[in-house]
Amino acid sequence: MHKNIPQTGKQPVSVAIIGCGLIGKKRALSLAKVPGAQLRFACDLEIGRAKAVAVLAEACEAVADFKELVVNPGVDAVIVSTLNASLAPIALAAVRAGKHVLVEKPGALGPSELRELAKVASEMKACVRIGYNHRFHPALLKARDIVDSGVLGPLMFLRGRYGHGGRKGYDREWRADPKLSGGGELIDQGVHLIDLASWFLGDFPTVEGHAATYFWDMKVDDNAFLSLRTQGGQTAWLHVSCTEWKNMFSMEIYGRDGKIAIDGLGGSYGTERLAHFKMLPQMGPPEATHWEFPSGDDSWSAEASAFVEDIRLGRTPSPGLKEGIRTLEIVESIYRRSGYPTS
Repeated sequence: MHKNIPQTGKQPVSVAIIGCGLIGKKRALSLAKVPGAQLRFACDLEIGRAKAVAVLAEACEAVADFKELVVNPGVDAVIVSTLNASLAPIALAAVRAGKHVLVEKPGALGPSELRELAKVASEMKACVRIGYNHRFHPALLKARDIVDSGVLGPLMFLRGRYGHGGRKGYDREWRADPKLSGGGELIDQGVHLIDLASWFLGDFPTVEGHAATYFWDMKVDDNAFLSLRTQGGQTAWLHVSCTEWKNMFSMEIYGRDGKIAIDGLGGSYGTERLAHFKMLPQMGPPEATHWEFPSGDDSWSAEASAFVEDIRLGRTPSPGLKEGIRTLEIVESIYRRSGYPTS
């Protein structure tokens, strides 16, 4: 069992956010919607950014030194939302200090860092969740329910596409520096597709594919193409791209008795939609049922709620370190065979 938070008086879980950029701010706003959680500290090397996040919560203090923060006895849990190169080192320091951790995807530059984190987390009985918030999007949750109901029949394969178009100077940002990012589009958006594919189909012992740099002037990939297969032969066929130009997300899950099609993630990716196509006994055109989810992205707060429950119940997070390690093993395999450096 993991170390949990005492229930006496329904004491809230005291949370610190380390890394107060765009994602850190999203995390702070989402945490305000989570019963039983209280943001107490916002930390960033640029104290101005920490202050900008601290004002989003009552009685939240801005600090600049994460090393002092992770040993603070007033902190129960830490959310790490920094550059990729800092994710694992900060998470490791927090776990060694006895804190529970939600660390943003991909969690590390490579699987070896996460293996070390898993070892220490086990010793310290700490909950560590990897921030794969896409599992909590309403269309993906609905897809999970449909798959679990069995109406698709045995699953056969999955097809996923995810991409954006970059912006002026994109190839000069931190994501283009492998020492800071660990790679390009595959370790950025690609890990979401790998995580979702494994959520629906299971583990992939067979990994094929390649990454490439077609457009951007950078030492990391801007496109990756994967064919992943389970022990039983189910296939996930994935493409991620930052030369998509028009932001898009698409995932299709095929069973012997029907399919699910998910499009959009809200915002610039378009309204989140799901369609269930049910194969009829006479075959031909399927029976179609459609859902739309226009109300916005609550995946961040839903994921934070799951993290708080992980802590309170002493349960192993999913996705946690096991899933995060396997995802980065797949990324590392594709980078190695494509000639990109690996951590």
